[in-house]
Parts: sequence; structure tokens; C-alpha cells
Amino acid sequence: MKALVIEKPNHAVIKEVPYPEPGPGELTVKVERVGICGTDFHIFAGTFLSPYPLIPGHEFSGVVDKVGEGVEGFVPGDRVTADPTLLCGECEYCLTRRGNQCLKWGALGDTTDGAMAEYVKLPARNAVKIPDTMSFAEAAFVEPVACVVHGMNRLDLKMGDRVILFGAGAMGLQLVQAIAAAGASELVVVDVSPNKLQLALGLGATRGVLSGELKPEDFPRGFDAVVDATGVPAVIERALGFLGPAGKFLQFGVAPQNAEIRINPFKLYHKDWTLIGSMAINHTFLPAFRWVKEKRIKLEPLVSKVITLEETPDFLARPKDPDLLKVQIQI
Repeated sequence: MKALVIEKPNHAVIKEVPYPEPGPGELTVKVERVGICGTDFHIFAGTFLSPYPLIPGHEFSGVVDKVGEGVEGFVPGDRVTADPTLLCGECEYCLTRRGNQCLKWGALGDTTDGAMAEYVKLPARNAVKIPDTMSFAEAAFVEPVACVVHGMNRLDLKMGDRVILFGAGAMGLQLVQAIAAAGASELVVVDVSPNKLQLALGLGATRGVLSGELKPEDFPRGFDAVVDATGVPAVIERALGFLGPAGKFLQFGVAPQNAEIRINPFKLYHKDWTLIGSMAINHTFLPAFRWVKEKRIKLEPLVSKVITLEETPDFLARPKDPDLLKVQIQI
């Protein structure tokens, strides 16, 4: 089968690899759509925790091709999406619903071969059947939405909270919808792209501000919650300056592993700040699936472009277009 393989940082190729035969308790899925995530760019650049060589791709949908021994409830031809998370299920973190901190944490496309290929193998327990009313494009969004659900659970907004969000990419615009649904009274979105800010206003933001025009004096009391969806250290440092008294800061965007920021510890103490991380998903795939299934979040408008597998190595190597939202691969 054909697959995209990142052989080493900054080097990806399309090559023939063996078909992934399902073992006991596993499915092999013929991939239809797979989304390109910001984490995939980090993997390509060598700034994530992934080994090499690796087939990336952790947000995907497709059709069951083969069923392994002992699998019940799935047959070839079933339309599915899947939670890419691979957990041991036995450590103290798994047993206390902190699975994203599993001592043996792994994920399809992050630590083992994923879905940027014609076929992908996965534990059957991770698969979820999708209804005919859900497109493959929408189904490939369930994993990103599950990340948003986990981030929102961590942030625990209160009705009427004032929020500022940095980054209006595909993930940021999902967060816009979730934050608006959670009852934020004011939702300011900051980005470098006027087009993305316009879309944010249509999805629930109350104000869009170009990054170069953002002034702290316009918000002298700061915000109840500040969310970074960029992962850019300079943006994160700047974002912290908008945190109001007793405010909460959510680091949602993925930064390079060796990135560092500066923070004033006196302000952290004096202002009663809460700093929150949100890593991947944490038993939130099914809630996200239900949200997508019931059309509670608009996703198809977030797909800027659909490319082929053969076009993907070049796409990963090029500088990011600031106006692009989600790019998906049609296998």
C-alpha cells in the first residue's frame, strides 16, 4: 500500500509499505479522509516526541477493510472514525481518568504508524461507527473536537466570563464555537488574518482584532480567561499580559518541546492566576462524536483545502499560509 513516511525530521516521502494485517482485537481501516494537524507539522520538523520513521495522521475516517480475531460489532464496509489514543489501561493515571498522562501513552500517527496511508490498523475498541448523515470530512474532525472538549473541561468557564483567544486557525475556530456555547459574555479573537477574524465573528466571537493592532490599554482589567491556540512562545508571553485578576490561562496550542517563555511569578501569586495545560484528548472522543453527530458545531466550513497523499510531503515542507484553515487529505 502507499503511505506517507516521515523518515527523519524535514524529510517525508511517499512509498510502498506492507499492508497492516489486523491482529486479535484489531481492525484495518481503508482511509478516506485524514486531517493535517499542527502536531503533524511539529512531527515533520522534529519538535514533537515522535520516533522515526513514522506514518503520521491521527484525525481520520474510513471504511473497515478487515476484522481481526475476536472482534465483535464491526464488519467490512462499516463507516468509522477512531480515537487514536493508545493507553495501557492499567497505570494509576488510566485508572483515575487521566489517560492522556498514561505512563505508556501513545497515539496512532504520533508514536506509531497512523492514517496518512491507504490503510491503518487500530484497536477495535477505539473505532466508532459513523451514521450516513455524517460525511467523511466531518468524521475526520471528531478527534480535533475531542481535543477542544478536553480543553473546555479543563478551562471550566463560568457563564458570563470574558475571554480572549489567540489564534483563529481550524482549532481556534472550533474553540470559538465551544467558548460561545459555554456562555462567554465577551469573546475577543486575535489573529494575523482578517479573513479568519471575519469567520470567527460569524461563529460566535464578539470582536476580532488583528495582532498588530492589539493594545493592552484597550482592556485595562484584562480577561477572566485567556486561551492560546497558536503554540508560538512570543504569542504566549504576550497573551499572559491580558490575564485579569483571578484569571485562568489555557495553553491549548502545541509549542515546540524545547520552547521557553518568561512569566512574572509575583503576578502569578498576587493576581491569583491559574495556569492550565490541555494535552490531546482525555476520554473525550465519544462526547465529541455526539457533538459532531448532532451538528452542534460547524466543521465543513473549516476545510480550506483537500489535497492528495502525493501532494502532502511538499505541503508539509512549505511555509504555512496564514489564511488556510484545515487541510485534509483525500486518500
